[in-house]
Amino acid sequence: MCNHCEHSSASCETTHNDSHESNFNLLLKVFISVILLIPALFLNTHETFKLVLFLAAYIIAGGDVLLTALKNIFKGDVFDENFLMGIATLGAFAIKEYPEAVMVMVLYQIGEYFQHRAVEKSRKSISDLMDIRPDYANIEENGEIIKKSPENIHIGDIIIVKPGEKIPLDGIVIEGKASVDTSALTGESVPKALKSGDNAISGCINTNGVLKIKVTKAFSESTVSKILQLVENAGSKKAKTENFITKFARYYTPAVVAGAIILAVIPPIVTGTSFGIWFERALTFLVISCPCALVISVPLGFFAGIGGASKCGVLIKGSSYLEALSKPYAVVFDKTGTLTKGSFKVTEICPANGISTDELLKLAAYSENFSTHPIALSIKEAFAKPINSNEIKDVEEIAGNGVKAYVNNDFILSGSAKLMEKFGIEYIPCTASGTTIYTAKNGKFIGHLTISDEIKEDSKNAIDGLKKLGVTTVMLTGDAKEPAEMTAEQLGIDTTYSQLLPSDKVEKLEEILSKKPAGKTVIFAGDGINDAPVLTRADVGIAMGGMGSDAAIEAADAVIMDDTPSKILTAIKISQKTMRIVRQNIVFAIGVKVLFLILGAMGFMTMWGAVFADVGVALLAVLNSLRALKIPRI
Repeated sequence: MCNHCEHSSASCETTHNDSHESNFNLLLKVFISVILLIPALFLNTHETFKLVLFLAAYIIAGGDVLLTALKNIFKGDVFDENFLMGIATLGAFAIKEYPEAVMVMVLYQIGEYFQHRAVEKSRKSISDLMDIRPDYANIEENGEIIKKSPENIHIGDIIIVKPGEKIPLDGIVIEGKASVDTSALTGESVPKALKSGDNAISGCINTNGVLKIKVTKAFSESTVSKILQLVENAGSKKAKTENFITKFARYYTPAVVAGAIILAVIPPIVTGTSFGIWFERALTFLVISCPCALVISVPLGFFAGIGGASKCGVLIKGSSYLEALSKPYAVVFDKTGTLTKGSFKVTEICPANGISTDELLKLAAYSENFSTHPIALSIKEAFAKPINSNEIKDVEEIAGNGVKAYVNNDFILSGSAKLMEKFGIEYIPCTASGTTIYTAKNGKFIGHLTISDEIKEDSKNAIDGLKKLGVTTVMLTGDAKEPAEMTAEQLGIDTTYSQLLPSDKVEKLEEILSKKPAGKTVIFAGDGINDAPVLTRADVGIAMGGMGSDAAIEAADAVIMDDTPSKILTAIKISQKTMRIVRQNIVFAIGVKVLFLILGAMGFMTMWGAVFADVGVALLAVLNSLRALKIPRI
């Protein structure tokens, strides 16, 4: 029902012909053909009138098939299913089997209808993403809010997003607060709160409040635009299995045509039996041979798998990557931003020499008040109280060591062990994993704070799930040895390599690739910003999209839109389920086809039976393919 020429899985959403007929038109064809067929079958009228009715029903139901077959012959693509259907039904007319010829085309169109419906269902979760495309952006001019095309908004413009509207471009919230629905991007229904200073991602829906957003990216570079490009090109990379089907059909169809000719000519000569009997068997043989089930169900299965993954916020760029995901030998992780949140947090406060925990944290926060370093920001976040800057004076940042300042006339030092040593402060060394900030007051050590990058709550689930599948886990990170090994130990990662430069990561990945068994793949998961070389080198690169990181979408083969590590496991399980379904369809379709071809050649199968068998097998294969849409439990 879909040409077995070199179509991508995405293109199999259409029928085999160029007209791309709607489901309504298919049903209309079937209805009119059946209306004409009934009187031809059951009314006692003149034979010529019956023939006219049969011909009319046949042309309405199968005219497009004959036309496509003719066009393809002129293009040099002779042996496709249109040719098989056409020659079989015209042959049926030649031997005056009019009802069978018409019903072949009618049932074929019914099969087309069900195939269209199945494809629509499998595409729904992907096409839903197309709804993220914004129709307009609100911008204030001369005191009035006007609507403009997002393409006409420039970087630095201020846009206004009202409740119920889509955020049309990426930017930073400069005024207002609201909850936004990110489900179209991430697959998660939990809304995300936005306030002044937060990044706003295009494609999300503002559910309440009014937001003023300063645009930071042009529409062509925005998250929504890049995701739409990804979705539109989702079928561009064909899997090896799909390429096999294409090659199979290229040789299969001429072979069955040759078989039908031999069946029609040789037996009558050898056995002396009637030529008509063997000609009819040859026609039945041609109808049975149509490889509809195979050429529809395989690309449809892959497409349904991509659709199922997109439901939960995993965008896979093509069926070749879906197939590669199903055979993991190892999953290699970056640390920061992939397994950890990539945001620093005070995880330990250790006061000394009679100072209280609150006082230690306060003095550290006050001394770091004017610093914009992530560590300083994490200390101020942990303090979580207003800081009176009038109490702070003579602040000096000592490069690579920390800061010194006067807080309420007390001389405060806050920074590394080198800072303590520089000023001759006797301190208690800390061996905890993470960054240690030592603090001294008036020349006396008063304690330290440990700042760590938090492990994502979901990371442990991802590693445990991969181990259950027998997948090797590896971590490659530029972090120091102690925090890297601590993270690996907490998560149960098999092997860890730390203090790596980007080029070192590629070398380590090459080592892992060299150890993988034949037929297996190595998957790399990174944040898509610093890991582009490794994402590209791996068999499958999965980026933590950060709800739409440019580098993630461009460098990776798959993108996890909400940064959840266990979605890697979800993607693997979806791909493995999809490949099982595809293999089932191949075995089922070829097995049934061979059986019926033998029965048809031996005369045990009529043309009616051949038609029902062909359409039935195709429909069962299509329905089986749709199971790939259902997300497996983790």
